[in-house]
Amino acid sequence: MNNIDLNNPPPNHKYSVSVEREETDIERNVRLFKDVELFSVAIGFVIVISWLCFNAVPSSTTSPEEKKRVMSIPSAATGGIIGYLVRK
Repeated sequence: MNNIDLNNPPPNHKYSVSVEREETDIERNVRLFKDVELFSVAIGFVIVISWLCFNAVPSSTTSPEEKKRVMSIPSAATGGIIGYLVRK
């Protein structure tokens, strides 16, 4: 193994030092549980909002303008939630 003098690094080289704490099994389980719960809540919201919107479309009390607005809600909500879950 080669020794590197950190006070005098080789030309055209950079170095960095980091100290990271290792994730324990309990912390990993909590993180995974939170991710699953977030996903479940997001899917639940998408289903409820979509159900409410699709029930408003065939309703005789809903005006044509409201029906157009209602159909944009599920697509916007779904796109927003998917974008949040994918994190892009």
